[in-house]
Amino acid sequence: MDIPIKYDPKSVEEKIYHHWINNDYFFSYPDNRKSYTIIMPPPNITGILHIGHILNNTIQDILIRYARMKGYNPCWIPGTDHASIATEAKIVYQLKKKGLSKFIIGRDKFLSYVVEWSEKHRNIIFNQLKKLGCSCDWNRVQFTMSKKLSESITKIFIDLYEKGYIYRGYHVVNWDPKARTTISDEEVVYKERIGTLYYIKYQIKGEEDFITIATSRPETIFGDTAVCFHPDDVRYYHLKGKYVIIPIINRVIPIIQDSYVDPNFGTGCLKITPAHDINDKNIADKYHLDIINIFNEDATLNENGLHYQGMDRFEVKKKIIKELDKLGVIENIEKFNQKIGISERTKSVVEQKLSLQWFLKMKKISYPAIEAVKNGRIKFYPNRFKKIYFQWMYKIHDWNISRQLWWGHRIPVYYYGPSPNDFVVAENLESALKKAKIKSHNYDLNYDNIWQDSDVLDTWFSSWILPISVFDGIFNPNNHEISYYYPTENLITGSDILFFWVARMIIAGFFFKKKKPFKNVYFTGILRDSKNKKISKSLNNSPNPIDLIEKYGADAVRMGIMLRASAGKDFHFEENFCLQGRNFSNKIWNAFRLIKSWEIKENHIDNDLNKVSNMALIWFENRFYYVLEIFEIYFHKYKFDESLMILYKLFWNDFCSLFLEIIKPITGNFISKTVYLNTVKWFENILKLLHPYMPFISEEIWSILKIRTKKEALIISSWPKKKSYNWNLLVSFERAIQIVSKIRNIRNKIHIPHKKSLVLFSVKNKEEYHPVILKLANLSKIITILKKPKQGQFVSFFIGTDRYFLFLDKKYHLDKNDSFNIEKKIQYFKNFLSIIRKNLSNDKYVKSVPQYLLLKEKKKESDTLKKIVYLKEILKKMNN
Repeated sequence: MDIPIKYDPKSVEEKIYHHWINNDYFFSYPDNRKSYTIIMPPPNITGILHIGHILNNTIQDILIRYARMKGYNPCWIPGTDHASIATEAKIVYQLKKKGLSKFIIGRDKFLSYVVEWSEKHRNIIFNQLKKLGCSCDWNRVQFTMSKKLSESITKIFIDLYEKGYIYRGYHVVNWDPKARTTISDEEVVYKERIGTLYYIKYQIKGEEDFITIATSRPETIFGDTAVCFHPDDVRYYHLKGKYVIIPIINRVIPIIQDSYVDPNFGTGCLKITPAHDINDKNIADKYHLDIINIFNEDATLNENGLHYQGMDRFEVKKKIIKELDKLGVIENIEKFNQKIGISERTKSVVEQKLSLQWFLKMKKISYPAIEAVKNGRIKFYPNRFKKIYFQWMYKIHDWNISRQLWWGHRIPVYYYGPSPNDFVVAENLESALKKAKIKSHNYDLNYDNIWQDSDVLDTWFSSWILPISVFDGIFNPNNHEISYYYPTENLITGSDILFFWVARMIIAGFFFKKKKPFKNVYFTGILRDSKNKKISKSLNNSPNPIDLIEKYGADAVRMGIMLRASAGKDFHFEENFCLQGRNFSNKIWNAFRLIKSWEIKENHIDNDLNKVSNMALIWFENRFYYVLEIFEIYFHKYKFDESLMILYKLFWNDFCSLFLEIIKPITGNFISKTVYLNTVKWFENILKLLHPYMPFISEEIWSILKIRTKKEALIISSWPKKKSYNWNLLVSFERAIQIVSKIRNIRNKIHIPHKKSLVLFSVKNKEEYHPVILKLANLSKIITILKKPKQGQFVSFFIGTDRYFLFLDKKYHLDKNDSFNIEKKIQYFKNFLSIIRKNLSNDKYVKSVPQYLLLKEKKKESDTLKKIVYLKEILKKMNN
């Protein structure tokens, strides 16, 4: 067949992916092999994938393809997440552009819009994943709002409630006024801003005197229920047991003492507003204070705001300062640095607000999850994330699992009366009515008297059981599939959802299955743009992955990004990464075309070529198995960037620049059958190693090199097995290549064409790879001598302590500064040695630095001395 001069990834990738799909290479079902399972962190259905998703899913595909070739039964489960708050915000925005709102069209109509959106974007996401080459089992696609997963969520809610882990209660929560829902601590981003501190005088009841409090939130005075100072603050001892009057509203509140107050902040006196600050709420509970909520859901003031009712909080702040100033109670105003909580999704300023919500008790059920990471049953890559994990787990608090949204898993709670306790927890309305009749002893209740909670569950409440629910492990805990596939192997995710998802999945795994949900967690770094901002959908700062794939090819995008992807390290994405990947694809294709261009003719091969080719074959076999060993060490440490660079160098440097150059016919295209078949064999082995990283081009070349059956596809071929190698042989060959490199550098330096044959004189009695050196360096011969030649023009170089002389025609200009440059190096190291010894002779320095630094300095001294001695020996030999 005719092989195209240029590699066309667009036509190849589509063809190859269809080939994989049509032959069911991705499909997995339990058999006698060992399972290797990965659950895809489901992307949100809020739009297309960004470059961070490409990194994450490329790593998963690398692991799955590697496992498949290693003989495991790989099962990679794809899916998408309904993303309650983010998706709802998208639809609300779409409706707003049409002059509508969700409250105008109603819940059912609103949800129909969301379902339409979700189906559209799920298909977009899956097509992107296919374009990337993801070898997911598409028969196992999951959606966190699917019927099976939704039923599992309902069941665990009921079970947890009946066991006393889920409860309903009033807590101060993070409130997003734009989305009009509570959000978790992890969804609040704190930003440094210059704020204003207002010093406001509260009159002491029954006296003319005032007490001054400092606050950045004067608009919340309507919710004040106490003023507090530190028990040890002598400035305010005289106020014990007294009361103050709140300006404007003239409500009388007590003065209390608590060690929470910082005497050095402001005046040392704080106003306590329990409904809108978690710490104030704790104080209120401790001292039995009143709790007064002053905000509506949109952060306008409610009826407790008096004449400011219905006004936005920021507008109230401006106006109340003027009113307080007119009353003469503002003593001072100053600027200070403060942290403001911003909703990650809507970017609105978050309010802390007392709210009746559903909570899951976390403390008790988190202990096994802590121990599993502590004792290494679950491993983190990189390991440093364990510290962050423990910090969060040891301080874990009850999980607010309810959200005031319409899109999501609706809370399975049904109310039937006016009392806060008039509710039942049930899987559906029919079951709820039966339970309500029994609980209320009112058997006249009917469907008109009972209604479901309007709130939905936090998105992560569906995702935290994903490793179990995708195998129907909630309803059928010991079914054949979960027994085979669970626990899963690897979780590939970003560190930004360590608490949202990773920690909670571990907790759920031990609580519901008494087993860890996965064995390893690999944290990708965060991809950033040129302005150092996190690449995300919400910021719209990611290049379109499909555009990159169309331009460079999926293999190029995968490789370009993987060469920079180090576990847990952030990096800036640049499009030229993909260009490097494309250049490597072209290198592979050109090497393939070169090999296929050779013609096998045994009778036309001379003995010298056979001899050097056999040397190359023996060397490359040993080199391959050495690289394979090193590759696997790095790969199993999850150092995917370094393992890929090892393969990159193996192919580009060892296979192309050395091996192919050595065996390449000097004249014509004739090559021996043995050399050709062995070349194809090693090329195939390299394709196997590259396949997990670059699946398309490797499969395409594999299919053209030989005629293959369905069962001989590269994707299901066997990974090369480790074999022993001759280290001394590799060292000897490396020395020969160093000689070649030195000669080539000399050629370039003084402009000697490669076609010009040269003569090399060596003081070394024997070079094991003379034929290789002769061919690669284009030498006519290598002559062994005992000492420096006395006649003729030559340039010398050293390999270790052995000296070589390259004879040249007189027309080539020689650099006479070599000895001068060595003298300069000797002087440099002498100066460096002087600095080291000055430190080591300083008693004060020696006594003050740690022992390991002292040993480091002494090693520097020893190494520098050796370099000086070595350079002096070279200089002496050059002058002989």
